[in-house]
Amino acid sequence: MTTRIFPTAQDAENAFYEALERADLEAMMSVWAEDEEIVCVHPTGPQLVGQDQVRESWRRIFAGGDGARAQVSLQSVTTGVMFAVHSVLERFEMEGQGEPRGASAVATNVYLRTPAGWRMLAHHASPAPGQPPAQAEAGPPANDTPKTLH
Repeated sequence: MTTRIFPTAQDAENAFYEALERADLEAMMSVWAEDEEIVCVHPTGPQLVGQDQVRESWRRIFAGGDGARAQVSLQSVTTGVMFAVHSVLERFEMEGQGEPRGASAVATNVYLRTPAGWRMLAHHASPAPGQPPAQAEAGPPANDTPKTLH
């Protein structure tokens, strides 16, 4: 598929978001493992398994026009010898008719160390909760009574 080598899982992650911003299908697929068991779940979408389904989903997304600017934050990384798991908050800004629009997602990216360097094995993204960032950082208002859900 590709001869591009990602020496670290973070290099593969950077290439993933760069390809997404450029809406570059070949660059996107160069990040993914050459495995029929790769898995991709876009926000509110079904589980996609295998090279063909994953490639087709990105092709449709990129056919919508220019890529979106992606900002990744709140990254939590767990790395082992052969696997790395990145949990991130994705913030997208899309240009379109009228004012720019934004969207956020929480995503988990799983990388596998292969003979050809680190490759993405799974990407699972879900819409981020619609809570304003200031409230999320500050916690609940002082007059809120804690609730126990059981």
